[in-house]
Amino acid sequence: MKRFSAFLALIVFTSGVLAQAWPVKPVRIIAPFAPGGSADTLGRIVAQKLTESVKETFIVENRPGAGGVIGSDLVAKAAPDGYTLVVSGVASHAVAPALPRGTPYDPVKDFTHIALFGGPPAVLVVNPNVAAKDLKEFVGLLKKEPGKYSYGSPGNGTHGQLVAELFKQLAGVDMQHVPYKGASAAVADLIAGHIQVASTTLSTAAGQIHGGKARALAISTANRLPDYPNVPTYAEMGYKDLVATIWFSLSGPAGLPPEIVERLNVEVRKALDAPDARERLRPEGIEPGKLSASEFSAFVASEVKRWAPVVKASGAKND
Repeated sequence: MKRFSAFLALIVFTSGVLAQAWPVKPVRIIAPFAPGGSADTLGRIVAQKLTESVKETFIVENRPGAGGVIGSDLVAKAAPDGYTLVVSGVASHAVAPALPRGTPYDPVKDFTHIALFGGPPAVLVVNPNVAAKDLKEFVGLLKKEPGKYSYGSPGNGTHGQLVAELFKQLAGVDMQHVPYKGASAAVADLIAGHIQVASTTLSTAAGQIHGGKARALAISTANRLPDYPNVPTYAEMGYKDLVATIWFSLSGPAGLPPEIVERLNVEVRKALDAPDARERLRPEGIEPGKLSASEFSAFVASEVKRWAPVVKASGAKND
């Protein structure tokens, strides 16, 4: 027993020393989505800031596929030494686990959730030819002619689809879902008139909204955004359960040393609160996260519970 106790003490001591020394080599941040999207953008902003503040290189590596599942699974199976992290998010850690095929990992137990980045809200936009000028009039149209209107989303099981499906449930209306391979494709077909409605990220539709080629009816933020003062929130239109962002975050394998987790949480929050980072994210409606590591872990668990029944009710399937 004495030898066993001494062995355990040595492990604890060694882990503590390694955590204090971290990092002594480059750190990989897996972005499990294609380059150019919000996950990639946020990951690169954070990686650049961490490289500057921690004095070690943080490298973003894109591993897209299966709605973020492939890259996330890679990190779930990595060593918990702080050198392999992932840009986690609502798609890979709240939606994908509830889809029919599920995920090869548990979104809560198989990860150490470190820090919330934030993310863009969802926006409901219509082609300017749609007669409705606001959400109330649009609901009236949907009830008058059920099944006539189709809405596009970035894909099956995406946050855009889930927000639209939850809106349908709450408003008691019907729209047919048309899944696309990405938000840009959905918005392009909306502008071309192939679909009348789209539920997608604000960041993707922003240019078309400002250019008058798409009319924004509602946004999923808690309050109106300064850059979009004429776009009401779902909440103020009577749908209080539709406050939601397409959030992204930083996570690592289960069992990361607490010292590394705490340091990363502090550094990430500081990075995203920097004036230049805020200025870059503001037009996309992204408000940096302010949660501690423990608060963020609880948030992930709550999001898993929140979206699972919506996914099942929507009939969303894996692409």
